[in-house]
Amino acid sequence: MPLGTLDRSPPPFFKQGPSALSKLMFFSALSLFLMVADTRFRITQPVRAALATALYPVQWLALQPVRAVKGGSDYFISLNQAQSSSEEARKKLALQSLRASQVEQLSQENSRLRKLLGLREQLATPVLAAEVLYDAADPYTRKVIIDKGMAQGVDLGSPVVDESGVLGQVTRVHPLVSEVTLVVDRDLAIPVLNVRTGARSVAYGDPGAPGSGLELRFMGSNSDVQQGDMLTTSGVDGVYPPGLPVATITRIERRAESAFAKIYCAPQALVTGARHVMVVKPLSSQIPPQPEAEAPSVPAKKKGAAK
Repeated sequence: MPLGTLDRSPPPFFKQGPSALSKLMFFSALSLFLMVADTRFRITQPVRAALATALYPVQWLALQPVRAVKGGSDYFISLNQAQSSSEEARKKLALQSLRASQVEQLSQENSRLRKLLGLREQLATPVLAAEVLYDAADPYTRKVIIDKGMAQGVDLGSPVVDESGVLGQVTRVHPLVSEVTLVVDRDLAIPVLNVRTGARSVAYGDPGAPGSGLELRFMGSNSDVQQGDMLTTSGVDGVYPPGLPVATITRIERRAESAFAKIYCAPQALVTGARHVMVVKPLSSQIPPQPEAEAPSVPAKKKGAAK
């Protein structure tokens, strides 16, 4: 076949219709039109709603595994948080309870210190503040150990008082600590004065009495004493300053077969719970020494008296 007779147009099988550029321009214009129309007239909103409604079950089923995993992790996280919160709440409650008890203890201690300072102002003798460290190890005595000794100027026999009254007397002094015998010890005796009657007597420690108190001995059965009488230091022994509260009479037993009455007293000081005390200088250390007696002068002999 001669070359001039060949048809150069593509066969019908390879015909592509409009060109690619024409298709691009057409669909681009169509897209712009649809976007503008959807923005202005919302023509595709019903279609979107229908598609969303149709696809909702599929989306719900697809999200169930994710929700299950997330719910399980949230459960364990919430459980751990609840346990940690409960533990933290218990710790805070215990701390608040401890602080409340400490506040109550500190308020009581503050009140006692204020009373002790008030008593210090009433005393004209030098005093030394001290703190009770512990009770003595001897179970047959009533003694405590304080944190002041010879290095701080504590003298043997010094009275010891708390905010309520006479607590005891220093019976042993060490370089840094001292031993105080309490007023309820059986080996301690204090000269006292009945504030109501002005009668003087001696109070002895009586640990066997009810409540570990004191006893007024050698008081006649007809003595003028009443339940509730206040006993203070008389000051006649040269050790205790006068006027310090010692005890209160709680019980009186008068017996016909005995010439003496049994008089029981309750100490004013906190013999079982004292914490802060004051050591008072004994009155004997403040009394000036007696002047020395002058030697009698020997009269001079007269001259010529004896030959």
